[in-house]
Amino acid sequence: MVDQPGDGVYPEYWEADVVLRDGGTAHLRPIHPSDADALQAFHTAQSQNSIYMRFFAFKARLSGKELKRFTEVDYRDRVALVITIGGEIMGIGRYDRLEDPAEAEVAFNIADAHQGRGIGSILLEHLAAAARENGISRFSAEVLPENRKMLMVFADAGYDVRRHFDDGVVSLEFNIDPTDKSREVMESREHRAEARSVRDLLAPSSVAVIGASRKWGTVGYQLLEHVVEGGFTGPVYAINPEALELAGMLSFGRLSEVPDLVQLAIIAVPYEEVARVVDDCAAAGVKGVVVASAGFAEDGERGLARQRELVRRARANGMRVIGPASLGIVNTNPDVSLNASMAPALARKGGLGLFSQSAAIGVALYAVSSRRRLGISTFLSAGNRADVSGNDMMQFWEDDADTTAVGLYLESIGNPRKFSRLARRLARTKPVIVAKSDSMGLQLPPGHAVRTTQAPAGALDAMLRQSGVIRVETIEQLMDVAQIVASQPLPAGPGLSVFSNSRALGKVVADSASAHGLGVVGIATDIDLDAGMSRALPALRSSLLEMLAPEAVHAVVVALLPARGLTVDSIVSVLAQCSAAAGKPVVAAFSGILDPAVFVEGMVSAPEQDPGSRGALVPCFSNAGAAVAALAAVVRYSQWVEQDQGLFVEPDGCDVEAARADIENLLVDVHGDQLQQLDTAAAASLLGHYGITVLPSEGFETADEAVAAAGRLGWPVALKTTDQALRHRLDLGGVRLDIQDADSLRRNILQMGRALAAYGSPALEVQTMAPVGQACTFRAIEDPLLGPVVSFGLAGDAVNLLDDWAHRVPPLTGTDVRQFIRSPRAARKLFGYQGLPAVDTVALEDLAARLTRLKDNHPEIALVDFNPVLSGPQGVAILAADVRIANAAQRTDSARRAMRS
Repeated sequence: MVDQPGDGVYPEYWEADVVLRDGGTAHLRPIHPSDADALQAFHTAQSQNSIYMRFFAFKARLSGKELKRFTEVDYRDRVALVITIGGEIMGIGRYDRLEDPAEAEVAFNIADAHQGRGIGSILLEHLAAAARENGISRFSAEVLPENRKMLMVFADAGYDVRRHFDDGVVSLEFNIDPTDKSREVMESREHRAEARSVRDLLAPSSVAVIGASRKWGTVGYQLLEHVVEGGFTGPVYAINPEALELAGMLSFGRLSEVPDLVQLAIIAVPYEEVARVVDDCAAAGVKGVVVASAGFAEDGERGLARQRELVRRARANGMRVIGPASLGIVNTNPDVSLNASMAPALARKGGLGLFSQSAAIGVALYAVSSRRRLGISTFLSAGNRADVSGNDMMQFWEDDADTTAVGLYLESIGNPRKFSRLARRLARTKPVIVAKSDSMGLQLPPGHAVRTTQAPAGALDAMLRQSGVIRVETIEQLMDVAQIVASQPLPAGPGLSVFSNSRALGKVVADSASAHGLGVVGIATDIDLDAGMSRALPALRSSLLEMLAPEAVHAVVVALLPARGLTVDSIVSVLAQCSAAAGKPVVAAFSGILDPAVFVEGMVSAPEQDPGSRGALVPCFSNAGAAVAALAAVVRYSQWVEQDQGLFVEPDGCDVEAARADIENLLVDVHGDQLQQLDTAAAASLLGHYGITVLPSEGFETADEAVAAAGRLGWPVALKTTDQALRHRLDLGGVRLDIQDADSLRRNILQMGRALAAYGSPALEVQTMAPVGQACTFRAIEDPLLGPVVSFGLAGDAVNLLDDWAHRVPPLTGTDVRQFIRSPRAARKLFGYQGLPAVDTVALEDLAARLTRLKDNHPEIALVDFNPVLSGPQGVAILAADVRIANAAQRTDSARRAMRS
């Protein structure tokens, strides 16, 4: 449990590194009494106009009393946050609680030299988060009319701001609870800032290689050589204190000796020297560093401490960090031509953006893309991913005109909720292919310091699917899919035709397509390709165009065995022409070619066309099965893109504030990491705020009390044990149903007491009988890594023995909820099975939506378990609910912008 603020206890967990509007970084933290001198220095450096705007009067210096008031706060009723760069204060935001305890007055002061960098907006977000934590729901402010910049900060925040003009001052008031608009504004600002920060790294105006060496084979030697020979369009500087000349250019002893500004530094020095070099970079005004040096988090706790200190130093001085242990970065845009990597040559220019974590995987990913002749736009190896991550790259790729599809190899995800949000948005316009390591569970790869997950197996994959990600297992599969999306139009549906010069091969391909969920519309295997080029190619063209013509055909797989007189290039030329004419994807598989000189695994260009044009490239495979699997993945993605995802579900009748008040009262007696199970009344109250009702039940001590309870609940009733393991087990005597009267109830109590004696005679309860229905179960947890996870299955053997669960990570759209209920393999029982009527799936979806919102809104709810939920032809009934609460840690994607630590 994190310490709660108040009583002067410094809330360290409020500290955060942030990305500013121009892509630079800064550190945000609560103010401290030791900041008095820094605050005075900040104040005296401000212009007279800025001081007047803040205090409505000019004061050259702050008095001792003012310094004490401004720096000594209780972090509850009075809070002040500062943003620092290089240890100097650049902005201050504060609130003071007013007489109404739900309202606080806010004020901001931004350094003249740093206005326009979005500092005020970031301070407002973090102040609002701190205020909500302290029970404040409204902010007010007084601003001079001429202070347009500060008025815009409030106006652009996304809150519903009410204003009026009185005595020459603009008074503002607004509710600070997050709204759809305020979240949208925050995410938009976050996107622009993070995209800008990555763009500065991938397209720097100048580069310095620190640790450049004249010794052939060293990392410093290769990095400098590759940057120079790659044709980087800006100035390149070699930094080595022991060499006067490197790679034909003058070498500098230290970065401070370089006469011009360096935007990107590539660091290849021993790990014990990296910290000093980063300090040099900070002093020289460098915007970002690529750390190729190893010896950090992969070197145990000491190395992890070095890595965290490295990132802290860099961010505090306005710099982003790629690495440590990074393979480097690549940008093939001709205006940049940057090969700051260990790859010997600049990659082919193309539309594929690539991201990898470990250097070893980065080497493999880069090598496979090169071998397959897949052109890339940008490549980034994050190494230990101490700072720049896949999330940052997705922010950049969304705006990058050179990138048409992206591929990421992930060994861990530091912020899955943010990843899901960004991937869902990016995948609407560009395919997102993810190869995910299976180590992304309780075991983390060396060098990856993130929270581990306790979510059920399949939850992370479910999150990827609902985000529109094309999930693959290996680098080879990633490239299989990338070949298609990088060169072909998306298929409009699952209809597939198979074209082959072998009946047996055509049948195998068709069977494979059916197994992958594709609809095989037709198979053509009667064409003779051995008739020579002059006759075979026109016949191939005619047949393929005819096969592509029907509307029901959305793609064609051409699977060919070697034919006399026909080259792969000549065939590809025909395929490219036909695909372009029909506007449909054509995928080729050349089987049985033994000549290693013949290229059949990758992107083959039609010889007579411009190889840079999209229609000139045909994705080719040596294995027809791989071609079909990749095409099926692309079809599923295309269908996701075409779906109306709808809005995030907001069920009617949910009282979020009442639920929050209940939880705050219940948490008073919860300490540390204690988990508290709510009693029946408390659980019913909390769930009721979200329109969720549990069928009432009552415990009893005597048979007379049971009869009286049954009279209050209404006959007939069920008799159950309160033992969690037995209360659903008819076969073990844990429940008896449809008890009609008092005499029958008394008999059943005696019989159950004898039957359950072997289990320690657990307590009993009576419950109103529910209508007959299909037994289902819902579960929701708060995971340390993923945040809220909701699960659904059909109760009994389906989940207990077969683990047949569907999982989702909120928030969910209406489409997500609909698919959620239909995802378990046993879900077919919901729609009429062996003569049983179909259940009320609308009611099930409504319950799923309410539970999803409950769990998404309240991280303090550690567990919700509804088991069983009876779903009948009309409505659902929850027979038992287990609700537990705990002190919640900060979620990885909260309503404030902060870089992953």
